[in-house]
Formats: sequence, C-alpha cells, structure tokens
Amino acid sequence: GNNLRTMGAEALGKLLRQNKSIRSLTLEWNSLGMWEEGFSFFCQGLRANNFLQHLDLRNNQINHQGAGELAMALTQNTSLQELDLRWNNIGLLGGRALLNCLQSNKTLKKLELAGNNVPGDILRAVGKYNVCTVVNHLTPFPAQHLGDIGHLLLQKRFMDFVDTVDKQKAERARSEKMSAARVSQLQEALDEQYSIMNSLKTKLQMTEAALALSEQRVHSLGELLHAMKQEQNSVADCHFRELQQQKQEGADREGKLMHDLSAASEKNLLLRNQVDELERKCKVQQDQLFQVKQDLTNATAELKLRAVEAEERLEMEKRRFKQSLEDMESLRVKEVDRMTQHMEASERSMHNRIQRLEAIRISLEEELSQVKAAALTERGQAEEELVKVRSQARLEEQQRIEHLEEKLRLMTESRDEAQNCCLKQKEMVAEAQAKAKQLTLYADGLRRRLDELQQDLDSKEEEKVTELNKVKVELQEQIGHLEAERAAQDGLREKIAALERQLRALSSNHREALLDKEGEISLLLEKLRMKEAEISRVREEETQRASFLQSAIMSYVQGSCLGTHSSRK
Repeated sequence: GNNLRTMGAEALGKLLRQNKSIRSLTLEWNSLGMWEEGFSFFCQGLRANNFLQHLDLRNNQINHQGAGELAMALTQNTSLQELDLRWNNIGLLGGRALLNCLQSNKTLKKLELAGNNVPGDILRAVGKYNVCTVVNHLTPFPAQHLGDIGHLLLQKRFMDFVDTVDKQKAERARSEKMSAARVSQLQEALDEQYSIMNSLKTKLQMTEAALALSEQRVHSLGELLHAMKQEQNSVADCHFRELQQQKQEGADREGKLMHDLSAASEKNLLLRNQVDELERKCKVQQDQLFQVKQDLTNATAELKLRAVEAEERLEMEKRRFKQSLEDMESLRVKEVDRMTQHMEASERSMHNRIQRLEAIRISLEEELSQVKAAALTERGQAEEELVKVRSQARLEEQQRIEHLEEKLRLMTESRDEAQNCCLKQKEMVAEAQAKAKQLTLYADGLRRRLDELQQDLDSKEEEKVTELNKVKVELQEQIGHLEAERAAQDGLREKIAALERQLRALSSNHREALLDKEGEISLLLEKLRMKEAEISRVREEETQRASFLQSAIMSYVQGSCLGTHSSRK
C-alpha cells in the first residue's frame, strides 16, 4: 500500500539482484505492473535471485505482458516456492504463460491466481502443480469421554470447524487492513485532485489579472489617441492626411487588441467551466468515497456482530457437545456455508467498488491530461498570434518607409526646381553686380545668421543621434526603420546644404532675391522641425504601442506557463 510504480520497481529489481538474505517479500496493494519497463527490471532481478522463497504481488495492476515477463523469470529461478498473484489483470495470455513456465520450474509449490480473469481450465491445470500440505494438530479429549471411533471423527470435525472460524477471523482482519490502506490511497488521490484544482484556480486568477492589466493598457492607449487627436488639430493642412492615416492605423491596432482581449476572455471562461466541471467530479468522487467508507464501516460492524454470534453459538455448541453431536454437525455445516457465502459476496462487492473508483480516477487523470494539452495548444495559438502581430507591424513600418520615400522624391523634385531657378538667377548676376557692393555688409550679417542656424542644426543633430542610440538600445527590432529615417534626414541635411550653397552663390544678387531665399530657408527649416517633431511623436507612439502589446502577450504567456508548471509539479 505504498503506491510503488516504475522507479520503485527498478529499485526492487536492483535489490533482488544483489541481496542474498531476504526470504519473504510482501508487495501487495502497489502499482508495480502499471509500466512494463519498470516491471521488466523487477523480473530481471527476480530471475537473478536464488534466495527468495515467498513473494506476494497481490493487486499490483499486472497485465498479461507483465505475467509473461514474470514467467520468463520463473523459468530460471530455483528458489521461489510461493507466489501470490491474486487480484491483478493477467487474463488468458498471462495464465497460459505462467502454466507453461511451471513445466520447467520444479521449485514453485504454490501459485495463487484468483481474481485475474483466468479461465477455469487454466486454473485447474495450475492447481495440479500446486503442492499444499496442511497438517491439523488435534488435541484429543480424554479417553473416558470417547466411546468409539465415531466420537473421535466428530471431535476432529469440531476442531476443523474451530480452525476455519479462526482462519475466517484472520482473513477478515487482513481484509479490513487492506481496505483501510486502499481508502488511504484513494484519499491521497483525492488530495492530488484538490491540489490540481487549486493550481488551475491560481492560473485563472493570473489570467484575470493579466486581462485587467491589458484593459488598463487599452484605456491608456485610448487616452493617447485622444491626446494625439488634439495635437493633430494643431498641425498644418499639408500633414493632415498623413495623420488621418496614422489614426486609422491606431484604430486598427486598437481593434486588434480588443479582439485579442475578447479571445483571452473567452479562453478564461472556458478555463472556468473546466474548473467547475473538475470540482463537480471531485465532489462526486468524494461522495462515492464517503459512501464506500460508510459501506465498509457497515460491513465491518456486521462482520463483528456475526463473529460475536458465531462465538456465542460456538460456546453453546461446546456446552451441548456431549448431548447433541449430530445436531451440532448439521448446524456447523449450514453456518459455515452461510458465512463463507456472505464473506465471498462482501469481498466481491468491495472489489467491484474499488475497481469502479479506480476507473473514475483514471478518467479524471485523462481529463486532466486533456486540459493540459488544451493549455499547450492555447499557448501555441498565442505564440502564432504574436508572430502575426509582429509581421503586421513590420508591414506597417515598410508602408511608412515607402511613404517617406515618396515625400523624399517630392522634395528632390522641389530641389530640381530650385536649381532651375538658380540658373535663371545666375543670368541676372551681371545686372546685379553694381548693387553687390552695397549688399556685402548685409550678406555678411546673413552669413552670421546662417552660421547660427547651422550651429542650431548641429546641436539638434547631436540630440537626435543620442535619441536614436537610446531607441536602438531599447528596441533592436526597429534598427532598419531608424536607419531609413536617418538616411532621409541626411538627405534633408544635404538639401539644406545645397540650399545654403545656392544662397552663398546668390549672395551677389539683389536684396529681394536674398529675402526670398531666406524665406525659403526658414520655410524648409520649419518643415524640418515639424518633420522631426512628427517623427519623434510617431516613434514614441510606436514604442509605447509595441511595449504595451509585448507586455500584454508576455503576461498572458507567463500566466499559461506558470499554470503548466504547477500542474506538472
């Protein structure tokens, strides 16, 4: 009754292979035959042992394959004399294997196979090999009380009756002990089911907490979208369409997040339903266990009452022995038949109830394995959804890069137009040379102003580089996107440098041309600042969305992993 399984069978096989002193080994009410590999190790140890004489393997879930391994071990074992295999699942094939091994084994004297679904002809054939010698020690009455040989035979029968009653008492005590051990095993299995239910409850609580956190994040995303809408109202009309597209993307992502949250809530409802079902089954099993305990107590009480009645009847028969030996003989036969039938019926009923409880336990274990498999499939689906979200984010980033490239192409076209204007203005240089001397001082002031603007641009460039480095450390997956943005900014800086060179070349032009160029430079710088602010705002929004999505998915995956590990433990 120690729930020994694969590891215990291997350890016992090693013990039998090395030990030379143990003569009797009782292993009843375990599960040594549940796994074939462990029981094969045990049979190999029994094959190598030549000192063990008595082995008790009752109720160890040994099937026909385990019986075949045991038969192969018995063909080479030369010391085992008694083997008890009652209440297993040996069947027809196992019975035949054991019968065949008895032809080569000459040392085994007693083999018990009751309760194994073995056909009667095989049991009778095995009974031919069983050598059981029973010696009855009789204490004869004094000679003056025995008149003839008939009285001596009646005395012998009476003593046989007393011996059978004692054996029935011992058997009853042993069956009560075995029933108590089995009830303790069932209680332990019920405790394990309760622990599994508690782990599922904790997993459900963790998933609910993750769901609440994701809802909070969705709320924060909604606030961020509202803030973005307020900021976008202040942006110029030229960027309005782009911001509308980004709003649409944010709405799509929010819809995806809401869809993921609805899927997670549905999974939580499924898990709750499964937990409720397991609780209901555990309650049913607990009620059945309570009923079995109650039946066991009733049976023990009834057996005790019957034992008391049998003892009283025995005393009465002893007092009336000299007067009515023939009546006592008839009453003894009837009482023994009735008690044996009752004991066999109670033993069969208890065995059937134990088998039903075992079937219920096995079904619960199968349902638990199905729940674990469902949790694993849900985890795989969550990982697939994460991969889909990442691919969608990459596609969106590629679309944004293409949009920026289109803008860059438009800027290059505007640069070409500016260059054409410069060529036209070079033709006017000859006409404006007279005015150049007057505008040199003004041009020097403009140069100083351009130097100041260049310094501001350099400082902004340094800040931008530091910000890009930080973003690289935080989000390594967006390096390609940031490099593309940097290339676009370099193109913009080259465009600004080209415009500055054009301004230097046109410094000899008249004041109106310089003012126009200064206005163009200021417009370009303003566009650059707006573009940088827009890029930083979009980058922050993307990083926040990615971090929210990643934290939500990771919390969900960690919750499912913790549930899996606890269930395994």
